[in-house]
Amino acid sequence: MKLLSNLFKKNKQETKQKSEVKSTTSQNKHNEKVAARKGEIGEYKIDIQLAQLPKEYRHLTDIMIKNVKAKSGYSQIDHIVITPYGIFVIETKNYQGTIYGGKERKTWSVNGKFKMMNPFIQNYGHIQAIKNQIGEKYHNQFISMVSFTKRCTFKIDDLDFKKIGSNEIIVYDVELSDYIHRKVSVLKILNKEPILNEHDIDYIYKAIVEANIIDHSIREQHVQSLKLEKGKLEEKTLVQNQQAKCCMCNKPVSEKVQSFCLSNKKYGGKIYCFEHQKSIG
Repeated sequence: MKLLSNLFKKNKQETKQKSEVKSTTSQNKHNEKVAARKGEIGEYKIDIQLAQLPKEYRHLTDIMIKNVKAKSGYSQIDHIVITPYGIFVIETKNYQGTIYGGKERKTWSVNGKFKMMNPFIQNYGHIQAIKNQIGEKYHNQFISMVSFTKRCTFKIDDLDFKKIGSNEIIVYDVELSDYIHRKVSVLKILNKEPILNEHDIDYIYKAIVEANIIDHSIREQHVQSLKLEKGKLEEKTLVQNQQAKCCMCNKPVSEKVQSFCLSNKKYGGKIYCFEHQKSIG
């Protein structure tokens, strides 16, 4: 009788475990579909913005080129806009929540939980990869732009990212074309003649198109590599969030306190409990 009871319990546990695995897998697939759909909508909004630019500007989307310094060996660039006054390299993000970050931070976070690579460091790698495909005389003509959806709010250390005079600009997707227009207007004031003539623009455009990798298997391998790196970062973030403690007294702190400290420049990326926050001033 006891043997039958144990067997029943074991079967029940196995059924429960299989059900949980199935449920988790199903949820993950649902989340992936939702994320993909949001990505499609986000890119559609970006396309609408870029369609508003002058016809003489050249626009490239979803470019993948070799990058020996990247872990995957490649850089996948969301958008490139070549204008007579500069080359805009645009990294798009479809997150939702509060974005915490700063120029000197290697990683940024969403709502103080999920971490991502500093998008400007990421875009710097993209720009370096493009530079390897074109002549050196064009290397100083790049403007790095990072676009987030309006579902985000910014808690960024560096106000320069919103200044039109900067060559690193953070924008909302709905204001992308406006910021490009404004940046070009500033560059027109600084330069009496266009920096890039029609021949230059055509040369840069063709060089990037020729370098673009369209092989589906290579692109899929790159995507899988990115997913693996993202998974490692998420796992590391989860462990860090579970172990969030004051760096002075080792006292556990809430996610709210952790987010506050990480978003506040004066704490230098460290976490302090309420008492030790006072001692920092």
